[in-house]
Amino acid sequence: MIQISSQMIQVVAILISVLALGFAAWLYTWVKAQPSSNARIAEIGEYIRKGANTFLRREYIVLARFTAIVAVLILVFLPSPIWKGNIADNIWMTVSYIFGTVLSALAGKIGIQVATIANIKSAEAAKQGIKPAFMAGFRGGAVMGMAVVGSSLLGVTLVLMLVGDASSVLGFSFGASSLALFAKAGGGIFTKTADISADLVGKVEMGIDEDDPRNPAVIADNVGDNVGDVAGMGADLFDSNVASMSAALVMATSLGGIAGNNVKMVFAYAALGLLSSIIGVATARIGKNGDPNKALNSSTYVTTAIYAILTAATTYLFGFEWRIWGATAVGLLVGTIIGIASDYFTNDAKPPVREVAEASKSGPAFTILSGFSYGLLSALPALIGIAVSALLAYNICAPLGAGYGMFGIAMSALGMLSIVGMIISNDAYGPIVDNSRGLAEMGGLGEKVIAISDELDSAGNTVKAVTKGFSIGAAGLTVIALLGAFMSEVNAAAAELGLPGIQNFDIMNPTVFFGLIVGLAIPAVFSAMLMLGVDKNAQRMVAEIHRQFDTIPGLKEGREDAKPDYDKCIDIATTGALKELIPAGVMAIISTLVVGFIGGADAIGGFLTGNIASGLLLALLMSNSGGLWDNAKKYIEAGNFGGKGSTAHKSAVVGDTVGDPFKDTAGPSINTQITVVSLVASLLSVIFIQFSIF
Repeated sequence: MIQISSQMIQVVAILISVLALGFAAWLYTWVKAQPSSNARIAEIGEYIRKGANTFLRREYIVLARFTAIVAVLILVFLPSPIWKGNIADNIWMTVSYIFGTVLSALAGKIGIQVATIANIKSAEAAKQGIKPAFMAGFRGGAVMGMAVVGSSLLGVTLVLMLVGDASSVLGFSFGASSLALFAKAGGGIFTKTADISADLVGKVEMGIDEDDPRNPAVIADNVGDNVGDVAGMGADLFDSNVASMSAALVMATSLGGIAGNNVKMVFAYAALGLLSSIIGVATARIGKNGDPNKALNSSTYVTTAIYAILTAATTYLFGFEWRIWGATAVGLLVGTIIGIASDYFTNDAKPPVREVAEASKSGPAFTILSGFSYGLLSALPALIGIAVSALLAYNICAPLGAGYGMFGIAMSALGMLSIVGMIISNDAYGPIVDNSRGLAEMGGLGEKVIAISDELDSAGNTVKAVTKGFSIGAAGLTVIALLGAFMSEVNAAAAELGLPGIQNFDIMNPTVFFGLIVGLAIPAVFSAMLMLGVDKNAQRMVAEIHRQFDTIPGLKEGREDAKPDYDKCIDIATTGALKELIPAGVMAIISTLVVGFIGGADAIGGFLTGNIASGLLLALLMSNSGGLWDNAKKYIEAGNFGGKGSTAHKSAVVGDTVGDPFKDTAGPSINTQITVVSLVASLLSVIFIQFSIF
């Protein structure tokens, strides 16, 4: 058995983080060096790049103001009121919070930067075949994957090394989560405003193709892919990765101190997950006439196998506890199963998508009814997976002593998120090849190139559904672990105040039940606010598209001198998204505060439990239904059940329009919402104990 200090493992984690960031820089250079010569594609690509960066800049200005307000509140009140505690603790907590928001924002910016280059390169590469187009898209996405996980591991490690207190890591995590909540919500509102408007007017009313350059909303739609699915999803998974590490570290330090084996395992396993993702990305390949779906899945399975082997070897060499490795392996396995289940319900090669496509022949009501029903069914295997993972992880580790059961769940969440570098790479690939498909059509590259781009885009849609299912499942385990972290924080504070601690949350206790019922409602209200934001914004954009088609001579006919005003649609999407992104997130945070001040720690325990349960159900339902409707539409567009322009196609477009805010706005934002309220609860646990009404 090899003896190694906690500090040495943290240094190794930093080195692997730096390696990942260096690899991301190399991938970026490789993507940028790929040839591109089509002037029209370069022009449209510049529109997309400028629109995405303009939105991101305006969004980050709004979020910087929010961050400044919260930073002042943290400085005054956390971890304890400044007039009662040690001011240095409050300063470190504030710095950690700001550091978390900055790194999360930086990850989103890096993703936008490479995605708006990789889309052009992938479109041009499709002229040479599927292999070069796939590699340009995948490696572009991998820049995001390496940057997100490298910076998240680096941030957590530096905070713990500099502050020496796991509670400050919760502050770092809250910074990442709060920015992710608003970035995902804002990006989701933007992208679905444009997508719905472009589809309804273009496909349904006028019968023109998805990326027809006559449509004034088409550039805004492509911009939305980047701000929603690249920057937003990157921030979301940055948040999940940080939150899982934070929960594990809080419990690890409460069980064995900051230099104990438990902390060593957290950093060792997280670092090995990143190393496995680096190897998986570096070895990813596709044959000359290969299947992009198979290539993406193979890379994920290779990364998973490498991680399992490396962590087992590390556990043996350093004498770590095999039971904790077992809990981590359970999370890894269940994450893979959730991905397979999501693939079954959203892949156009599987029965659910094809049955919904066939039902669309009878009209949009049947499209909606069948797709929603399959969405409900799809929640079952994922929820069972989360439940079984939590149950097994708890019971595997519980014999190690008091508190180890919940620590096992935290390590299971860490295991599920261990290959998140590969997951993000796959996820960011999706919007890149979606954009490249649009560029191929608008650049007039011909039907053969568009067909290759369509194949890559279809794989991207499927893998996006899989990664959304994975991220929701990981968030489920993470917030269960955060519930354990909340109990640890409450008990530590109660011990200092000479008050009784908490062992469990009894739902027969009226205070707990009160919190439970309120918590159940919050994800539904949160989702409704986001989707109503999309609805109102899309109505404004549809009116603008109609105005342009009616008032710009020759636009409908496609005359060369008739140019749509793309910037106006981008501005409508941006203004509406920024207006709508704050209220839903603030509502979730304020609800947590109100419940905490009314019922204290007991009510918050119920609140978090209800929030987790309903949030996971709604997130899975909406993400999988939306992915299913999208691929049913694409299956029909491939020539099935009448093809483009048929009754089935128009019905499927309606289904996809409903599914857009489901899968890209509300669904994936819910898992960030449940993480944020869990972190708020942990950070304010001392205050809730002291100042609650009941």
